[in-house]
Amino acid sequence: MPFLCLDIGSTWTKGALVAQDGELLGTAQHETTPPEVLDGMAAVTSALGAPGAEVLACSSAGGGLRLAVVGQERLVSAEAGYRVALSAGAKVVHVCAGKLDSLRPLRADRPDLVLLVGGTDGGDDTVLLHNARRLAENRLSVPIVLAGNAHARAEALALLDGRTVVPTDNVLPDVGELHPGPARRAIREVFLAHVIGGKGLSRGTRFRSLVRTVTPDAVLVGVSRLAHLLATDDDPGAVLVVDVGGATTDVYSAVSTVEETGATVALPADRRTVEGDIGMRWSAPGIAAEARAEQLVEDDSLAAAAQYRAENVDFIPSTDEESAVDTKLAALAAIIAIRRHLRMVDNRLGPRGAGLLVLSGGVFRHASKAAQTEVENALRADPVLRPILRTARIAVDRDYVLAPAGLLAEAGHTEVAGRLLRGLSTD
Repeated sequence: MPFLCLDIGSTWTKGALVAQDGELLGTAQHETTPPEVLDGMAAVTSALGAPGAEVLACSSAGGGLRLAVVGQERLVSAEAGYRVALSAGAKVVHVCAGKLDSLRPLRADRPDLVLLVGGTDGGDDTVLLHNARRLAENRLSVPIVLAGNAHARAEALALLDGRTVVPTDNVLPDVGELHPGPARRAIREVFLAHVIGGKGLSRGTRFRSLVRTVTPDAVLVGVSRLAHLLATDDDPGAVLVVDVGGATTDVYSAVSTVEETGATVALPADRRTVEGDIGMRWSAPGIAAEARAEQLVEDDSLAAAAQYRAENVDFIPSTDEESAVDTKLAALAAIIAIRRHLRMVDNRLGPRGAGLLVLSGGVFRHASKAAQTEVENALRADPVLRPILRTARIAVDRDYVLAPAGLLAEAGHTEVAGRLLRGLSTD
């Protein structure tokens, strides 16, 4: 029986039919069809001729998972929560540290979920309990993942009685010790059980039961498997993936083996950052503004074209000149997003930099050979990225296999996932 891997996004529902031996049998896509996304899923299933396949699905429809982090100190627990949230595939829309006063700023950012952290195990619990009390008093309706001081867990739960709360292990059990796994799993459980079913995407319960994870989390697992495939005894696999979308640009990195550092908050081996102000359509003005700020361009010549794309998000280039502008914007988006990602993760790709850079997103999948070469040359020429990419091979995820590979790996089909990724690892 083949596997039907589905990614239900806000705009497109994409499907990949994968054989038991990892061969990609076909791909298809259909516009996502709210308020009944099952219709779009059925169209993709029909196009692939896969009525009896085992279905594995992920989703970022409805804007994905919007998460707020409430922590104790900005540079310790709140930062730990922020990094765990990113690695869990969430879009972090709000971060606050210290004792909560007004909840208006948090409410204004419309989170789907709150990650409540604070204190090491057995340490100070004052701020954590204060914040639990404030969240309870303000009757915040969104679910809460409680991942702070384990010694204060029972008291915090009592304060939050009546709210939807998922308690889990502390993300920072001791100074310098980041423990992301339990909180990541809890975030996923809350997303599946309480968030995705509440976004008006489907009238029944079947959609909720089919979706296993948020799409960025599936991609991150796929990236991790790709790094594992590239690893050798002499060189741990180091992979960078940049996914340039219409509204955001996501960057993923994975290293098969990561040495620990003495940082106050150590990083998980697999990481994701999302740049909500950089994208090819809705966020195109952000590319132009940031490129100017980082001195990647000398003038504002891209500003008007970027603004036009933001105001006409269905725009498709019809001339060579328009296509050239899209290529320029895509290259700049990738450079800016990777620069930010490397700053966020302290450039922990190892002394040899990345062994593989994967370009993902429609702008790259549909690019001509000349446009792809232009993007690659721009990336390699960037003075910040040059040392990271000096020995890297650059590939395009033309068949969109990273999310399907992640779904397969999470379902226990790691060998199938590995074989599906062969093209990216060897091309």
